[in-house]
Amino acid sequence: MLEHLDLTMVNWARAQFALTAMYHWLFVPLTLGLSLLLAFFETLYFKTGNAAWKRITKFWMALFAINFAIGVATGIILEFEFGTNWSNYSWMVGDIFGAPLAIEGIFAFFLEATFFSVMFFGWDRLSKGMHLFSTWMVALGSNLSAVWILVANGWMQHPVGMAFNPDRARFEMQDFWAVAGSPVAISKFTHATSSSFQLAAFFVIGVSSWFLLKGRHMEMAKKSIIVAAVLGLLSSGFVAFTGDEAAHTTARVQPMKLAAMENLYTGRAGAGLVALGVPNPEKRPGDNRDAFLFKVEIPFLLSFLANRDPRSFVPGINDLVYGNPDRQLLATGKKIEKGQIAIASLKEYKKARANNDRTRSAAALSNFENYKNFLGYGYLKNPEEAVPPVVLVFYAFRIMVALGTLFPLIFAAFLFFSYKDTIARQKWLLALGIFSIFLAFVASEAGWVVAEVGRQPWAIQDLLPVSVARSNLTAATVQTTFFLFLTLFTVLLIAEVRIMLNQIKQGPEAE
Repeated sequence: MLEHLDLTMVNWARAQFALTAMYHWLFVPLTLGLSLLLAFFETLYFKTGNAAWKRITKFWMALFAINFAIGVATGIILEFEFGTNWSNYSWMVGDIFGAPLAIEGIFAFFLEATFFSVMFFGWDRLSKGMHLFSTWMVALGSNLSAVWILVANGWMQHPVGMAFNPDRARFEMQDFWAVAGSPVAISKFTHATSSSFQLAAFFVIGVSSWFLLKGRHMEMAKKSIIVAAVLGLLSSGFVAFTGDEAAHTTARVQPMKLAAMENLYTGRAGAGLVALGVPNPEKRPGDNRDAFLFKVEIPFLLSFLANRDPRSFVPGINDLVYGNPDRQLLATGKKIEKGQIAIASLKEYKKARANNDRTRSAAALSNFENYKNFLGYGYLKNPEEAVPPVVLVFYAFRIMVALGTLFPLIFAAFLFFSYKDTIARQKWLLALGIFSIFLAFVASEAGWVVAEVGRQPWAIQDLLPVSVARSNLTAATVQTTFFLFLTLFTVLLIAEVRIMLNQIKQGPEAE
């Protein structure tokens, strides 16, 4: 099967999906966080009756609407790519992966879209209470959409609640609640949404900082900064907590990803966390080169984060690839052998079934059941193929963590000077607030690089390699659509930025 595989096509399909996902994620976190801030702003208007809060809500609502529309467009394209470029994936796991996506579309997105129109056009047609309710429903719908999307993604990272059907050669749902309640899905949702609240808070702070630097709409800007900074500071604590839990979960279900995050080749007890480091780009699994050109390590912290025990053993890349009998870690080469037996047994089972040979089919099925957990490994060509791009994952993780450490300090500074009522005079902080919009997007995208690149080569962790999940297309076909999407998404992004800048320059409507 794999001897006819066009790896060029696979790589272009990966690039296209990565392109679409990263463009889409430019819009999603802003939608999640802004929807919640809109609800907070309007709640303050409802409680106080102060018309300033209404103007603030309507201003940010206009920016939310622009972002929401383009986010929907890129999201639809992203879902269609599962059928166009990854048809084998859609066939083999569509019974499971499709369920949360269907729930997201039928319930969460419809809820969000329905109340969005009521919220946006209903100011003069609804009572204050009913309009506030519609705004909160948009926030709820946005975040419910994230729940089901991240449940689907969490299942790809840690497949549970399913069984393989040998007659149809596909995975089928057995326990919906195991899929929905997966610890990976929960940690991904809480971490992704809390970081999205941070990003939206920085967006509001950055735009408001621009107004203060220009000396325009001072009251609106100051009020917006206070609410956004409070949300951002609270979200920062939650990001740290959920990030710690995500690392702990990753250590249990994706140890290779954790090893790549730390550029850890040789596992050890009492492993330290690398605070600063430069990985050796020449380092490969199994060789004798040093893993780092330079590093500063915090002793025992990695073992504590991974296992809640500072003296515990954390496996490295070499342990996972070549095995570690002392730690009961099976070598990837052995897993490949078992996976090849599973593939051969499945083929034998199908052939015997076609010939109506019950004895042979029963024996082949029994053999397959013994090795089915290694099915995905049977498609790997060598053990080293199970290692993700280590240097990219290492740097992406540190960018995310470093910025995540900086962000609460920035939020605290904005709150401090707002409390002193001197925020308009802090030119350096206002400039940093504008630049922080960019930093927040960098941190958000870096987090997804860690999550998705870190689990390569798997489309479904340990069960389905990306090379097998692809469609039967030529590389030229995917190349063409890649550049078409690149052009389309870039035009959409430029259009959104220009429309938003124009809306920001106009400012909130007059009283």
